[in-house]
Amino acid sequence: MGNREKKSTFFGGAAVLAAGIAIVKLIGALYKIPLGNVLDDEGYGHFNNAYVIYNLLLMISTAGLPVALSKSISEASTLGRRNQVHRIFNVALVTFFILGTVSFLVMFALAQPLADLQGDGAAVQAVRAIAPACFFVCILSTFRGYAQGHANMVPTAVSQIIEALGKLVIGLALAWLLVKAGASSSDAAAGAIFGVTCGAGICLVYLIVEHVMRRRGESGHPTDTPETPGVILKRLLVIAVPITLCASVTPITSWLDTAQVQNILRDVMNAQPAQWYEAQKLIDPKVVDPVVAAYGAYQKAITIYNLPSSFMVALTASVIPAISACRTRRDFQGAGRIAESSMRVGMLLALPAGIGLSVLSSPIMYLLYSDTDHAIADPSMLILGIASVFVCVMLVCNSVLQASGFVNLPIFIMIAGCAAKLIVNNFMVRHVGAVGAAVGTLVCYVIVAVLELLLIKRVIPAAPEYTRVFAKPMVAAGVMGIAVWAVYGLLHRFLGNTLSTMGAIGVGVVVYAVLVVALKAISRQDLSLMPKGDKIAKLLHL
Repeated sequence: MGNREKKSTFFGGAAVLAAGIAIVKLIGALYKIPLGNVLDDEGYGHFNNAYVIYNLLLMISTAGLPVALSKSISEASTLGRRNQVHRIFNVALVTFFILGTVSFLVMFALAQPLADLQGDGAAVQAVRAIAPACFFVCILSTFRGYAQGHANMVPTAVSQIIEALGKLVIGLALAWLLVKAGASSSDAAAGAIFGVTCGAGICLVYLIVEHVMRRRGESGHPTDTPETPGVILKRLLVIAVPITLCASVTPITSWLDTAQVQNILRDVMNAQPAQWYEAQKLIDPKVVDPVVAAYGAYQKAITIYNLPSSFMVALTASVIPAISACRTRRDFQGAGRIAESSMRVGMLLALPAGIGLSVLSSPIMYLLYSDTDHAIADPSMLILGIASVFVCVMLVCNSVLQASGFVNLPIFIMIAGCAAKLIVNNFMVRHVGAVGAAVGTLVCYVIVAVLELLLIKRVIPAAPEYTRVFAKPMVAAGVMGIAVWAVYGLLHRFLGNTLSTMGAIGVGVVVYAVLVVALKAISRQDLSLMPKGDKIAKLLHL
């Protein structure tokens, strides 16, 4: 009975966290898509340049310690050592306070050099506006780690939603008000990104209140003797440092990618430094930095490209504990079946999304961002749509490998893919401009996905059969893509872009659903990995 309760708690916690992340992803899309219309391409470029710097510093500060904290608290709590739990929390809180303060000071005091390094010195105000968020998120990570260590995922999920809603409401409102007041694109971007800081601050207040209420509800007087702060800190760092190094690969690459692309563009376009354009705007407000504007148009395609991978959140959250449980029982055949089903479900979700984004790249970008530079955004979206499929393959493969005990190998593969991206960028951006960065992204994730598929086949017992994983979803998605292309072309002769795009998407959904059922591309076992999967299977008579 105890094992069943523990398993239920674990899966329930994963489901709560997955649901929270899915909602946060949706709110993020609702934030960035209208924000891209409130800000022009240049303002959106400033916004993303500041956000990349913030994300890098945040990942270095918070990637590993919350995991180490939750693990240490879980172990101490299981043994009933409440004094040890409180000592671990206090040590982590002091550590995070120091890290948050350092991150804030680095980002605020060195805002100009950091922005210059990105090739966008005019983003300095946006960098400063988001700097306090580094401090807030570091502190709130302590409270999230404490709750997760007690197998309570609700505070984390709720706080993430609060944080996302805060940046959505406050960030969009400030951006809109500043643009309406005639503020420069750099000031409007600073207002938009200040919403992230406000969201993090509100989130921190919620977590502090929740934590205080939880501690008040504790009863009894613990008598255990806790370890010294030095011993606890050492144990936390032993767990946290490797995780931080692994998790930092992607944000470091994004930072290098952003800096590389914009500095190359500034060179090949013979553009002036960003500050020169800011000074010119005092004379003529219509002056635009062509490099930051081109990067902003590319980033609007990136916003849409990130959506398909959000479908993988709930799937990967379910796969890891399911495969781990099978391996604990030494049921390698069962683990292999779950891995194959998870990959097939992942492809059933990713392929139509990616192919749809590519086939309708231009209509979708005109629908969502009518005023952007479509000479950059549209071809970038076409390439990134295909890249999004390989990103989803990578995410599912990562979850399979991690659940099977291979934690470090995917990191080395990711480093190889990121290195390839930077090399391809250097060549392609010089020859085709900002669109070349999309080519680099595609090459990166093709390499990573293919290598991880080969690794799974080599190291995992009862490895998935890739023909069963990819064949039927590819056929269904391919036919759907042709149908979508044909329907849009037909409707566009009589209707505008909006109705034609929506109509083509609607037809694509119906065609794909019919083909999935007709080809029996999904089984009852596959659906069991998804929420309400058994009910869906009965509805489809599987």
